[in-house]
Amino acid sequence: MSLKRTRIGRNYRNILRYKQIITILIKHGFHDFVEHSHLLQKFDLKNKFFDTGKYKPKAGKITNHHWQRIRLVLEDLGPTFIKLGQFLSNRPDIVPSELCNELEKLLDNVPPFSGKMAIIILEKELNTSTHNIFKHFSKNPFSAASISQVHEARLKDGKKVAVKIQRPAIRNIIESDIEIMYHIAHLIKKHVEGADIIDPFEIVDEFKDGIFHELDFENEAINIDKFRAQFKENKNIKLLSVYKEYSTKKVLCMKFMEGTTFTELDVKDKKIDFTEITDNLADLVLAQIFEKGYFHADPHSGNLLVCKSNKIGFIDFGLMGLLPPKHKTSLCEMIFGLVEHDPDRITRALIKVSTNKEVENRNILEDQVFKIIEKYTYLPLEDINVGHFLRDLLNTIVANKLKIPSDIYLLLKAIIALEGTVRRLKPKFDMISHLEPFVRKLLHENTGVVAFFKSIYSAGFDYTRLFCELPAELRELFDQIKNKTMKIQFEHRGMEPLLEKGDQIVNRLAFSIITASMMIGSALIIHAGIPPRVAGISLIGIITFLFSVSMGGLLLLYIIKHGKM
Repeated sequence: MSLKRTRIGRNYRNILRYKQIITILIKHGFHDFVEHSHLLQKFDLKNKFFDTGKYKPKAGKITNHHWQRIRLVLEDLGPTFIKLGQFLSNRPDIVPSELCNELEKLLDNVPPFSGKMAIIILEKELNTSTHNIFKHFSKNPFSAASISQVHEARLKDGKKVAVKIQRPAIRNIIESDIEIMYHIAHLIKKHVEGADIIDPFEIVDEFKDGIFHELDFENEAINIDKFRAQFKENKNIKLLSVYKEYSTKKVLCMKFMEGTTFTELDVKDKKIDFTEITDNLADLVLAQIFEKGYFHADPHSGNLLVCKSNKIGFIDFGLMGLLPPKHKTSLCEMIFGLVEHDPDRITRALIKVSTNKEVENRNILEDQVFKIIEKYTYLPLEDINVGHFLRDLLNTIVANKLKIPSDIYLLLKAIIALEGTVRRLKPKFDMISHLEPFVRKLLHENTGVVAFFKSIYSAGFDYTRLFCELPAELRELFDQIKNKTMKIQFEHRGMEPLLEKGDQIVNRLAFSIITASMMIGSALIIHAGIPPRVAGISLIGIITFLFSVSMGGLLLLYIIKHGKM
């Protein structure tokens, strides 16, 4: 009974949400999409709720650009769709680059929920009163986002902490929205031309996994601990720490990080040493990428703090990127290829990092890479914008239909965001000089004498294991042959067109035989004079004969017109 009530409640909630989605789409000028996608047919919305004619935008009313209107739709639809937009902004292989640029502007401008509700959630999660944990708890959050908000507090021992609390019922809202996303993905795949090239269901699957991972604050706590362990010896970074005894899946209690966000820094302030700050930030982010292979995937200026002694602080560890060793090497090859003006090196690195390894024309790809390099060839090092170079490479990757792992896109976006941040503070920042030691060190580790002997050792170990396992494998093979249990399977590929042509030929022959048989049968009926008769001729025979002649004529016309059945 309770399950039935839950399903009814969810369906009712979905109906109201569908109405809201349709209204917002029409409001921003997507009336045609609503009509052609059959979105109104869900739950018979067209008849039950409203006549879309009332909502048609007036001529000249829609002034925003197409991509901007998509962003406005996502903002109006709330947290889940804002997160979807932010997810898609990192995937230029899925959406056009113009839309990616627009989606990057999406901000979590969500009003905070009440402090009273925050305390209710906090006490329920920690199973105790806030007075038993905190000396002081501020009911007014100092930061609010799509899925949570952060409050300042002090523990009983006086330590200042930041308490991140998940929005009430946000999981139910996200589950409902994702259910609707799957339905919209079905409609897009069915009614939008070209949608079969990119699987909308796969996009929703990947987004769902990401957002539910972010909803579990225990994952963010693990990210903070791992990041802290990797950089605990670095003196240029201010690290977060988690109070696990006061943290759950919906509450995250962290050490309060004092500092000024990069967004708030005044570039005209002469008292600030921007050279030290930008150098520290660049080296820290590049160390995450090239040394640790575990990096903060969203290092925009709002998630970066300048702390005491110009130390750099990172906040918001909900989204982290992983870079396997082979991808680190490929990235180094790209950067090194830019410095050495070697398009072949960059092309090989692009193909190596792709998952499909298929390029329609390698020469065209290499020519495009060469043209990208030429843009930066004669520039001074401080004028080479690595972010722009990587963005050009991204466009080339998409244009040549190379499939790149999603973490690579996160990595490239992280470097682009990093350079944008440091160049705002120091326009002539020399990113190449900071990249070069990391790149050379990694390439040396992978191509030097030590790496050579490591590869020999690894290969020797593999061959040793192969020789040890070979007798048993051969024995099993011979036993299968002896016992006549060995099976060989063949897989035919590319046979579909031939089979289809065979079906056409067989259908045409069958049609011809049936037509000929009916003609012969009608002639026999006419000859036998089977009643009823008209003017002494069998009426059944005449009708059958005319029908068979019509069938034969249609077959002949079809063959002449189409050349196929």
